[in-house]
Amino acid sequence: MSDAQRLRVELGARSYDIVVGSQLLAQAGTLIASVVRQRRVIVVTDATVARLHLEALRQGLALAGLTAEAVVVPPGEATKNFAHFQQLCEDILALGVERATPIMALGGGVVGDLAGFAAATLLRGLDYIQVPTTLLAQVDSSVGGKTAIDTRLGKNLVGAFHQPVLVIADIDTLRTLPYRELLAGYAEVVKYGLIRDRRFYEWLEARAGELLAGDPALRREAVLHSCAAKAAVVAADEREAGERALLNFGHTFGHALEAATGFGGALLHGEAVALGMCMAFDLSTKLRLCPADAAARVRRHFAAVGLRTEIGELDADNLLALMRKDKKVADGRISLILARDIGQAFVSRDVEPEMLCEFLRSEMRTLAAPVRAV
Repeated sequence: MSDAQRLRVELGARSYDIVVGSQLLAQAGTLIASVVRQRRVIVVTDATVARLHLEALRQGLALAGLTAEAVVVPPGEATKNFAHFQQLCEDILALGVERATPIMALGGGVVGDLAGFAAATLLRGLDYIQVPTTLLAQVDSSVGGKTAIDTRLGKNLVGAFHQPVLVIADIDTLRTLPYRELLAGYAEVVKYGLIRDRRFYEWLEARAGELLAGDPALRREAVLHSCAAKAAVVAADEREAGERALLNFGHTFGHALEAATGFGGALLHGEAVALGMCMAFDLSTKLRLCPADAAARVRRHFAAVGLRTEIGELDADNLLALMRKDKKVADGRISLILARDIGQAFVSRDVEPEMLCEFLRSEMRTLAAPVRAV
């Protein structure tokens, strides 16, 4: 565990550590020993991750004298619904859990959200540990205590804030990710640079190729930096009453795109967020809040690494209707995260619906055309 580093999420009695490093699945039992109240763990994972990482986790837990029972769910965003949530809860209850039995979420954002929501509700609250195995989950969804499932009306509309007791981010698990999934996670890494850290964004521009190609030191640094950024924001605003809303940069647009395309493989969450961030910069430019070259620079970077910068034509009125159902709507006004420049994001509720609909119609035409990397 020589390369492992710990970051602290300071939330008083709900504070917890994020451990980032290599070969951490093999040390999982030692890592969780001080935060669990039973020697028995219920592991929630999906079929793909179970094949790749479940046995290594079991062995790591067994070395510290912990036993693990697994509940395996289908992979994919479509699993984050009421039917699968009900089945997961019943499967966990059938194992005879007690209030001291910890849940361990082994997988990406879908597993983390689903298992975390189950932990928040079963027996009125169980402890849970996040063991994210995707880049997106390691830098974003595993940290901060947001848990949820989707409905046909929108993404993450039913859920709870429920903080984990520990997050274990094993960088080695990223080696098994399909490249498209890695890119989707990279979009969330870039987000931290775009909202408040221009120097980090410039670091990513210079090193993205090596990071995405597999350099473990760069991947570890990117995860650490992203987690530190999120931990600081969450500690200051756990329930998203203020500054934490900045972490939704690209997400209001992105969640609407996901819903419009059916929450399936056509558009991954990170791909939708990347498109949403492009849209946020485009709208900021249209409103004369942001220089046009900043928006173009971000779009070029996404295109250069292989992230999607175009989508098929979608219905602007439907997208606006989906955005109106976003969790952050306040007094009927859609909350948007806009930008004054790279590293200077801010919350806006001042964009009129008519203006937003006109922008969406224009943007759908723009995003239907491929952007060439330069």
